[in-house]
Amino acid sequence: MSNTTTEMALDLEAKRLSVVDPGTRVDAQGDMSDEERVEKAMTNFAKDFGHVAATYMEACIHCGACAHACPFYEASGNPRHTPIWKIEPFKQAYKREAGPLAFFYKAFNLKKNVTVDELKEWQELLYDTCTMCGRCTLICPMSIDIASLVGMARHGMFHAGLVPHELYTVTEKAKREGSPLGATPQVFEDRIEWMGDEHEVDMHVDEDEAEVLVLMSSIEIQKYPESMAATAKILNHMGKSWTFHTEGYEATNFGLLSGNLEWQRDMSMKVISTAEKIGAKLVILPECGHAYQALRWQGANMYGKPLPFKVQHISEFLGDAVDAGALKLKTVNTTVAFHDPCQVSRRGGATSAPRKVLEALGAKLIESKSGGDLNTCCGGGGGVITIHRADTLRYKVMGAKFRQLGETGAEMMVTSCSNCRQNFDDSGEKLNWDKQMNSLLELVADNLVEEAEK
Repeated sequence: MSNTTTEMALDLEAKRLSVVDPGTRVDAQGDMSDEERVEKAMTNFAKDFGHVAATYMEACIHCGACAHACPFYEASGNPRHTPIWKIEPFKQAYKREAGPLAFFYKAFNLKKNVTVDELKEWQELLYDTCTMCGRCTLICPMSIDIASLVGMARHGMFHAGLVPHELYTVTEKAKREGSPLGATPQVFEDRIEWMGDEHEVDMHVDEDEAEVLVLMSSIEIQKYPESMAATAKILNHMGKSWTFHTEGYEATNFGLLSGNLEWQRDMSMKVISTAEKIGAKLVILPECGHAYQALRWQGANMYGKPLPFKVQHISEFLGDAVDAGALKLKTVNTTVAFHDPCQVSRRGGATSAPRKVLEALGAKLIESKSGGDLNTCCGGGGGVITIHRADTLRYKVMGAKFRQLGETGAEMMVTSCSNCRQNFDDSGEKLNWDKQMNSLLELVADNLVEEAEK
């Protein structure tokens, strides 16, 4: 299918998203009245609210710069998908109830009370068409962190029972079973044994003491299990004291994505407690963007004090190993286009790490038109890929991403996020993409110089 044909097909499908029927786009959890839903939404939004967030609410100058930073707005052209508009009900409530001119807004009804129908309608904007990628935050001339405000709004939506049912279901399963995709401790252990045997690599599991605790995401355990073998190969190659641990292995945190702080804390504490138990000095996060946000940047908040160990995304760990001369790598004679995971690069600051690794591999990196900190989101993060009704617009977002990467002319596509990789695989099949997205971690593991070769 040509790019033109693909665009036309997606344009026709995307028109279905331009008119939203609030009554058909909500999946309410719990037995609450409309008034209770509104109250819970606003109360739980306000719990996170402080001076900084209030400043954000007052700072918007309605310039529209954020619109063109958003891949969903660019794909749909629908003004409703403008990033700052995604928090409008919460901004409306703030102006009426808590802002410096609240008395006038309320007395003259300049801002009306938020209704449950508005919240139901806004569910699509907060969940289906936002990955909290932060591109709008980066581009905003007033430095409004719109992505964080969307996260706060999701806290309110969760407690109002207004989370899309697919996202709620996997989040609840993670709370109940410890994994959103059924990667229970037994499944995890079985996969480790399988990968160890298949790749003939020593796996370290449930060590009583280890300097490094290694986490995996559900997607890797279930869909890309080779990442476990790749991680083991690299750590063994470096002579590290490390372990997987069945008491704390799941990096995926759907509490963060759905907006439930209590569940987010529970998921983080499993990892934190395990790391403390074995005396880990370093926790290595897998190729997962939101896991990096959950533990690296929000873990201490969940813990209530500074974490007693260092946290690194696997690409950061590999970048440091390259700098220290601890990785001996073969030369990869190919051109590479790298897709930056938003939560690791733009939101996390680890943009340079994968580039160091690719340089050490001898690969020729060809940057895409919009790469690095300005990288265009793939459209599947933030829980969006779990929401079926979001598929049409998500595919259109990915169509633009495919064109960007294709314009580089690179022979190999590489990323360091399994969720992005899953979205590339799914969208690539749907849109007949003639490339495959590869894992940076696995690329390194496949090109280690063994002792006999040194």
